[in-house]
Amino acid sequence: MGITILPPVVEDIGGALHEEVEEPVEDSEGDIEMDFPLRKRPRLAGGKKSKPRDSRSGIVVPGELVTDDPQWMRGHGTFTTPYSTSIIATVAGNVQKTNKLLSVHPLRARYTPEIGDLVVGRIVEVQSRRWKVDVAAPLLAQLPLSAINLPGGILRRRTSADELQIRTFFSEGDLVVAEVQTVHSDGSASLHTRSLKYGKLRNGVFLAVTGTGGTGATLRSAVKGGVGSGTAASAGGVVRSRRQVWTVNTANGGGEVDVILGVNGYIWISKHADGSAAASSATESVSITRMEEMVSSSIYSSQNDEIPPQTRREIARLAQCIRVLVEGGVRVDEETVMRAYEASLQIDLEMATDEDDEDERRREGRDYLGGTKARRILEVVLQR
Repeated sequence: MGITILPPVVEDIGGALHEEVEEPVEDSEGDIEMDFPLRKRPRLAGGKKSKPRDSRSGIVVPGELVTDDPQWMRGHGTFTTPYSTSIIATVAGNVQKTNKLLSVHPLRARYTPEIGDLVVGRIVEVQSRRWKVDVAAPLLAQLPLSAINLPGGILRRRTSADELQIRTFFSEGDLVVAEVQTVHSDGSASLHTRSLKYGKLRNGVFLAVTGTGGTGATLRSAVKGGVGSGTAASAGGVVRSRRQVWTVNTANGGGEVDVILGVNGYIWISKHADGSAAASSATESVSITRMEEMVSSSIYSSQNDEIPPQTRREIARLAQCIRVLVEGGVRVDEETVMRAYEASLQIDLEMATDEDDEDERRREGRDYLGGTKARRILEVVLQR
């Protein structure tokens, strides 16, 4: 018996969203049973011209129809077939409209580097002339030896002696804050730390939020310097167009605390370093060459300073405020973090009583921001 190849049918590819198509039933041996009724299966696309899905009405999943109107153009996160004008989602996320361009913004995705981004990364590999840095991107970023400031204000070409001492600057597991200098054709990034604002991170706690944010994202926490603990939550992501580094004058005798929000979703909260502030103010009126002369070997030290208990408590409070924000799906920036921090202080004042001061056991869980406290903090943040 000969085999007949039929041409493709257009409506079978871009058919109705929930239109039922008859499908033959097979028995246990794989043969088609002709005596039994045909069962139904749903189709992916709609038969009529459909409007594009609105991001406020929910999310789309891979394979779901976005629209079949030919006036729309497909963007990132979508695809079309040669035999249909239907635009179908390839990732799970919200539909974004830009004029006549439709794209799907994924709920969870890796960070895409852009030139000028301030990122926080972790050294994962040390090579002869560069370091490999994890910045939550699909590929590891590169930090060349020529892109850092050497101690003593040395302005010269890096030699073999510097390559032998490369581990004295950064080693595996060190956390660094840097700026994206170049983005290569394959998507990888090159970093640099040629400013006193950048370099090795110490005396604080590290948090990781997915770069794109959105509900369903994850938050991780790691300890460095004896502060912090692990957790998991949904995240709102870090806002790119806001200030990413600022100093918080904390309450309860905690002093000043630095907060660094990396565009890649990595966050660093640490005790304020007086030396870096003095150096930055002193370099405002000097040249770049004079600025490198102020670089000392202490900036590459891995030894944490002594952190008072009051400062540790406020660092932990700021970290918990960020956790509360990401659990509520609120985007993380300077404004929302400071609102959450002020709300947590106000809630503590409202809940503090004379009995709490007398009974130490009732004060043990007062610093925990969760449950009812978290809901009240979110209400205060969202009301403003």
